[in-house]
Amino acid sequence: MDTFTQNFMQALQRTEQSRDPAPLVALFSEVATLHNLTTQTWEGLDGAHAFWTAYLGNFEQIRSEFSHHTDDGHTGVMEWEATGQLKGGHDLSYRGVSIIEHDGQKVQAFRTYYDSAAFIRPESA
Repeated sequence: MDTFTQNFMQALQRTEQSRDPAPLVALFSEVATLHNLTTQTWEGLDGAHAFWTAYLGNFEQIRSEFSHHTDDGHTGVMEWEATGQLKGGHDLSYRGVSIIEHDGQKVQAFRTYYDSAAFIRPESA
């Protein structure tokens, strides 16, 4: 039987492939909060949609591969590496960890921590 975290990982990969955030947003509750390395907080379904739309908007293409995950029935932790291309064609690969708090049906909170240095484009010579 798949855990909620496994369902989340599959939805993320479908979202990345289709560039449609709907499969992922459907997993969030109406009171969910989302955080990344910025100071901004996204809230609710509209916030989840805005968060994942902005995420996809950074890339020409992106694919997350998961190296480890665990789920205790309330909290899921996922280690991942994402590879792809930023808008404009710059290749990138970066690693991170995402944490979801859930009730088995919906995400209540999402936090992600990653190597932001991968997004810094080297200056042209």
